[in-house]
Amino acid sequence: MDIVMGTVTVFGLCAAAVVGLGLYGLITNPHPLRKIIAFNLLGSGVFLLFGVVGRRGALAGMGSDPVPQALVITGVVVAFSATALAIALLLRLFRTAGSATLDSDAPTRPRSDRCGG
Repeated sequence: MDIVMGTVTVFGLCAAAVVGLGLYGLITNPHPLRKIIAFNLLGSGVFLLFGVVGRRGALAGMGSDPVPQALVITGVVVAFSATALAIALLLRLFRTAGSATLDSDAPTRPRSDRCGG
């Protein structure tokens, strides 16, 4: 029983580390694509934490709880579609502005299809 509880603790600590890395990347990186990747890393850590919570309830003799599993499956689908939408918006920004950043100082590439220029 101690070995199994030890693995739950290790997975819980790994989940906390992944959440921390994702939060750090989300705060420190100014580039939008890196922020999207950091947000996905943060979500993966939360999904791992939900898995640990579900496993810990099963180890306590309460039986396997299907709610954390359902939350993780639903969260993966929502995270995938939100990532696809964010990348589509980032590509639209790049095509429109010529840059993938939101800085006004960022250099823009000239567009030949713009009106008046």
